[in-house]
Amino acid sequence: MGALKVGGVGEFLREQRRSAQLSLRQLADAAGVSNPYLSQIERGLRKPSAEILQQLAKALRISAETLYVQAGMLDARERDELEVPAAIMADPSINERQKQVLIQIYESFRKENAAARDEDAAGTPADSPEPPRDSADEAQDGQTTDADTGTDGEAHAGPVPVREETGNDDHR
Repeated sequence: MGALKVGGVGEFLREQRRSAQLSLRQLADAAGVSNPYLSQIERGLRKPSAEILQQLAKALRISAETLYVQAGMLDARERDELEVPAAIMADPSINERQKQVLIQIYESFRKENAAARDEDAAGTPADSPEPPRDSADEAQDGQTTDADTGTDGEAHAGPVPVREETGNDDHR
């Protein structure tokens, strides 16, 4: 854990409170803290605990991790991982269900891209350009597969190559 950047988290809280269109008193009530205490936090005079930050985050509908990063309690590991959901949660123009759906979509894209990066790092192509071929595809190309050959190696059941008709029966 790093040292608290008190002013940074206070300024950030004030910005979040204003963007949520809450008064100092409204946020203090919603978070269960006193009005003077919240004012001191916003002005950088007090160091809020992780618990208080969590209560404030819940009241502001942002992630607690975002506040922990702002307060210097967490390293800024993959900031977008924390900031994008926080921005979605802070948007007053969409409802709670829409916010949750957007966050789920965002997380699924992150997981998909991480899996693709892992495959690339392992030397496996992330997007296989050609799907696996089945025996029908190979037989169409004139090749025989294990399913088309018996133990003696001769072709048995399977598609028979079609000879083009020339219209001239004299050359059979």
